[in-house]
Amino acid sequence: MSARQDGEESKVVATRLRRVAQGPRPETVPSVIGTACALIGLLDIAAGVFPRFRHSWVHSVAEILPGAVSPLAAAASIVVGVLLLMLAHGLKRRKRRAWVAAPALLPGGPAAQLIYRHSITGVVLSLALLAVLLRHRGEFAALPDPRTRWKALANFVLLGGASAALGLVIVGSHPGKEVGAPSFTDRCEHVLWGLIGFEGPVDYTGGVDYTVGYSLGALGLLTVVTTVYLAFRPEEPAARLTAEDEGRLRELLERHGGRDSLGHFALRRDKAVVFSPSGKAAVCYRVVSGTMLASGDPVGDVEAWPGAIECFMAEAKAHSWTPAVMGCSETGGQVWTRETGLDALELGDEAIVDVADFTLSGRSMRNVRQMVGRIQRNGYQTRVRRVSELGQEELRQIQRAAADWRGTDTERGFSMALGRIGDPNDGDAVIATAHRADEGDDGAADGPYGDLKAVLHFVPWGRDGMSLELMRRDRSADPGMNELLIVASLQAAPELGVKRVSLNFAMFRSALARGERLGAGPVLRGWCGLLLFLSRWFQIESLYKFNAKFQPRWEPRFVVFRNTRDLPRIGLAAMQAEGFVSLSVPRPRWWRGGSGSAPGGGSCGTGADGWELAAADRGQRGQGAQAPAAAGRPAGAEHAGGSGVPVGAGAPGRASG
Repeated sequence: MSARQDGEESKVVATRLRRVAQGPRPETVPSVIGTACALIGLLDIAAGVFPRFRHSWVHSVAEILPGAVSPLAAAASIVVGVLLLMLAHGLKRRKRRAWVAAPALLPGGPAAQLIYRHSITGVVLSLALLAVLLRHRGEFAALPDPRTRWKALANFVLLGGASAALGLVIVGSHPGKEVGAPSFTDRCEHVLWGLIGFEGPVDYTGGVDYTVGYSLGALGLLTVVTTVYLAFRPEEPAARLTAEDEGRLRELLERHGGRDSLGHFALRRDKAVVFSPSGKAAVCYRVVSGTMLASGDPVGDVEAWPGAIECFMAEAKAHSWTPAVMGCSETGGQVWTRETGLDALELGDEAIVDVADFTLSGRSMRNVRQMVGRIQRNGYQTRVRRVSELGQEELRQIQRAAADWRGTDTERGFSMALGRIGDPNDGDAVIATAHRADEGDDGAADGPYGDLKAVLHFVPWGRDGMSLELMRRDRSADPGMNELLIVASLQAAPELGVKRVSLNFAMFRSALARGERLGAGPVLRGWCGLLLFLSRWFQIESLYKFNAKFQPRWEPRFVVFRNTRDLPRIGLAAMQAEGFVSLSVPRPRWWRGGSGSAPGGGSCGTGADGWELAAADRGQRGQGAQAPAAAGRPAGAEHAGGSGVPVGAGAPGRASG
């Protein structure tokens, strides 16, 4: 018995030793190497900033070198360390260019440490990492991300700020060699002068001024050189929907568009698309901060979805993007998880009204009925028409009003927003408008848009449905414009051949509904209480209550993701794509060329890469906490009197004012 146990333990030990000898698993190599590269970069920086000469056999070699070698070696160690830190993220993402650059830099750090600090430890670590990089070179094959010259400005701001902060550390790391007692202002001034190659007000003894000067100058030169390189390298803009791609998608929607209420949003022109090998299905996506975001279900024949999904995952792997799907249906989520091994999480529910079952009668519809009646008595009239039925002048007026009532320069929405109004190719879209003539002393209607007070825009959902895309209203109009136009649209739907209408998306609706029921458990009540608390700032409960007014049926929507640790990154990318958070460089209005949708219907979606972190103003447009859910149709944040919904719109993804 004992002999058998000893034999089993020996096998276990042998197996573990073999695993250690084999090294890390191939799939974990990039992450391990990226982390090691960052640590070695920090070691190189520390070696250059904090010199500690000690007696060693290398010291005798260093004594015969020119006097400037040690200061230059310190500067080289710092520069190599900074560059390795910059490459670490690319190595973790398996980028081929990062792998090409890293082996060229790794020998530089050890050489500089050997000359300046006489350190053997850094040499051993760097050479060990170099050996691992060369051995696993096949793991680094990811293609580069789309790039623009705006990243040059980003590099200048971030690297310049980091260089200034590191420069303060360098200037203050020699307290025993300083002449006098320089103030913090003197140190800052010395750093700024040093970064551009001049001497500052701080003096040192023992030749330290050369070391500090070379180090600061190297950081400044690194900032300039990398910025110039990024500014003048050829651009590779992100993929956009071409006219040919749009034509193929419209053909698929014509045959299979009735399956998903979000299908028409695949025609948003700031998205790219991958088709299945058969061409019978497609997945539309946008890349945001290294995350490949698809929205809704794949377009086309369900039997061809696996082929399109496989192409999507292959594209994500080729670029080392993080794959994610926002707002897919239950059927779509099942196909995604089955074909890719990804996981799914319920985000909330989409409100869908069956036109045949809708009525204003009954106690449950009393509030809506009374509000609509009051607004109609105040002189408001509604019109519900196809885009193709509108004249060009009226259409331009609606476009200008929608752009101005938006309230911010950034158009919101991605997964449940089209980003344009009145495109000739979208003639089947429906526009509902509210009108009221405000007579002045001269008998003319007030306002730059005549008697127009509110706009709703619906996109087609197959041949017998429509999906709410945008809600905008004049801030001076009476409360309840949303209810008025939704009711008018539902009442006019039979004449338009529409049998079902998709309204807004309600985040965490099921949690709120279950938490309100009798007998809800403590965990559910606690989660519901947290959502109600967050509803003070974000539109969680209000959107649920507003949608519930119209007695809809609820269809769940899901986010699909690879693993749990990707969720924060996916959430941030979704917030950027939906326009809740803008990381784009601010530009003057004259540069942007105006903020509205052009009559031609060009995409008014915003890109999500840049540098100004600016959460959108909830008072102007505020859509609320649903951002990570992205469910695309942005909503406003002001409450319209007793209507119980934010002015301008209902939910993430319905663009509103």
